[in-house]
Amino acid sequence: MTQRREVLVRSGQVAALLAGAGLLPMQAQAAWNAAAFEIKTMAELAKTLGASAPAESKDVTVTGPDIAENGAVVPVGASTTLPGVKKLMLLVEKNPSVLAASFDVSDAVDAAFTTRVKMGQSSNVMAVALMNDNRVLFAQKEVKVTLGGCGG
Repeated sequence: MTQRREVLVRSGQVAALLAGAGLLPMQAQAAWNAAAFEIKTMAELAKTLGASAPAESKDVTVTGPDIAENGAVVPVGASTTLPGVKKLMLLVEKNPSVLAASFDVSDAVDAAFTTRVKMGQSSNVMAVALMNDNRVLFAQKEVKVTLGGCGG
């Protein structure tokens, strides 16, 4: 196992132990809930998180290529400069699991993240900011995939 993978596995194990012991707040437990990754739409995700209906915002930014030559490794990012962000998420609309990544944000953490996601086909990629007042703000960008990554 690579060192990065070992860190991710250990982090997941620690979070599961804390959640099992009731030491994480309920919202943090919900974020680790596997059901969140089975949600099919952004509206369902907002409802699961106990948030308001999503609204498009120019203050949230999503980055990614216009055309991804290989859907197995598509670099994407989400960011915002708005104060009061508690979670930043990346969604891929046409993936089997819409939720691709979720990042907890605090005053000590810059609300700007990049990662690589797998995309089986061309789709809208959305950056979603969950605010402290339970508003859900998002931005979206279409990413065209020329070679499928989800089994293609």
